Amino acid sequence: MFRGTTIIAVRRGKQVAMGGDGQVTLGDTVMKHGARKVRWLYDDQVLAGFAGSTADAFTLFERFEEKLE
Repeated sequence: MFRGTTIIAVRRGKQVAMGGDGQVTLGDTVMKHGARKVRWLYDDQVLAGFAGSTADAFTLFERFEEKLE
């Protein structure tokens, strides 16, 4: 089973910061170090992050962006 990490977001007033690491693991084995878990969507108007199954997250990013358009 592929696992991700927790994404953290902080909002203060009108400013938001979101971050997460770039590591994807399979059990205790690191499969990828450079995954982009926080991405801008919809012409850089929406900031989204994912944790959990990598393949599912990419599919959900695509579907979410299609809905936004």
